[in-house]
Amino acid sequence: MVMRRTLPFCLLGLVAACTVPDAPALPSTLEDTCNASQYGNLIGQDATALEKVMLLGQVRVIRPGDAVTQDFRPGRINFGIDTDNRISDISCG
Repeated sequence: MVMRRTLPFCLLGLVAACTVPDAPALPSTLEDTCNASQYGNLIGQDATALEKVMLLGQVRVIRPGDAVTQDFRPGRINFGIDTDNRISDISCG
């Protein structure tokens, strides 16, 4: 019964506890509208590595529990930070 109540929220991305297993760490070539692939070497590094990289344009750093707007900006780079303060994924939007 609990599963049925939370599933619609998971599908909408409204519940933080819902995750997508094996989500890609970088966007596919066709979806890389922000040139995220050039920063692929940062995945797994401590979030402080972002301080050493010149990032031009729109950038968003998303930490666990952060409120994130739903606006999509193809040129914006999103850096996902995990609970260990490491860069876990990079996406566009």
